[in-house]
Amino acid sequence: MAARHGWWAGGAMTDVAAVLRDVGVVYFGNDWQAENRTSSHHVALRLARSMRTLYVDSPGMRSPGASGRDVRKALRKLAAALRAPEHVGGHLWRCTVPQLPFRRIPGIELLNRAFSRWAVRRAMRLSGIQRCISWFVVPHPSAMAQHLGEELCVYYCIDDYAAHPGVDVDAITRHDHVLSRVADLVFVAPPGLVDAKLALNPHTHYSPHGVDAAHFARAQDPDAPVPGGAATLPHPIVGFFGSIHEWIDIELIAWLAAQRPQWTFLLVGHAATDVSMLRALPNVHLAGPQPYATLPDWARCFDAAMIPYRLNRQVANANPLKLREYLATGKPIVSVSNPEIQKFAEYITIARSRQEFLAGLDRCLAGEPPGAASRRMTAVADQTWDRRVEAVLDVVADRLAQVTDVAIAGQAA
Repeated sequence: MAARHGWWAGGAMTDVAAVLRDVGVVYFGNDWQAENRTSSHHVALRLARSMRTLYVDSPGMRSPGASGRDVRKALRKLAAALRAPEHVGGHLWRCTVPQLPFRRIPGIELLNRAFSRWAVRRAMRLSGIQRCISWFVVPHPSAMAQHLGEELCVYYCIDDYAAHPGVDVDAITRHDHVLSRVADLVFVAPPGLVDAKLALNPHTHYSPHGVDAAHFARAQDPDAPVPGGAATLPHPIVGFFGSIHEWIDIELIAWLAAQRPQWTFLLVGHAATDVSMLRALPNVHLAGPQPYATLPDWARCFDAAMIPYRLNRQVANANPLKLREYLATGKPIVSVSNPEIQKFAEYITIARSRQEFLAGLDRCLAGEPPGAASRRMTAVADQTWDRRVEAVLDVVADRLAQVTDVAIAGQAA
């Protein structure tokens, strides 16, 4: 990280490059090979540009059971954990941490914890990390925090994890609270969670998502390729990209498609929930999962984009990454509302009912004033992931310097 970045504290500027020199990151994120590139991936890739980074694939938040499938999955992860960490490229390595099922059997939790710490310490050694910052993007490995010899612990909270479907709410809430308390720094992406985190840790900072603005701006390039799966679809096209999970309002999409049979509804992403209702509709096209690199090409085919979330606790506290990605494409957007989405109300159409959603799409597809696409793109042009990570590292370097000074003073005493 360039030395020009710094953060004023106590009248002196912290030299970020100097403070972070020779410090690596042990980064607990979600599945590295997940279909969607999440904020977890974006931040890790940028950290690895200047810091040796070990990306730890953490077990899913869903509690593993005793089924044959879960046991086989646990054994595969165990075998992966025994291998040397994979060198992804540059300063980035990747390893996995297994979890044995049968958690209710006495001693299994302790065994999981002990083996995980051993496996991560071994991976740190093999990837050349000696001094480190532990960095948690998911809460369930909380038992690792402050147990890796780290000089600083960061909790980068990007979601209301306990509100995810299928998780053990009590366990995830407990892990989340533990990390929030023991971390030296907490960064929070959803604005609705900032106050709760501040109550647990005074070193809490609001850090909204960034966007790969230049990447998604390709949606405005008339010479960009059109994916074969979209080339013959009739317009107008109402588009969506991202995983189709339980928090996507399938019934709303089906209702919209039934109301406007002359429109095409193009959904790009893995269907992780029942979409049979949509498959039955002739004007709904499910393109399936597509590489991140091609998303702007799919978005180029959109005449309007939509964010059709269910209005539940998870969505209320979400900071949807696709909001900024859609804005960066310049396409008109109709969305449900939450605190983060509301911040962009002047650039998008916010709907509070099915009827408002349909009316908003009608207006978008009827035509827009000149410059509307450019204004949307400009709204997020300076909110890039590069800038977000630079700002976060400024705070990290300052806090690390403070913690180091306190430790030195304690040793001197």
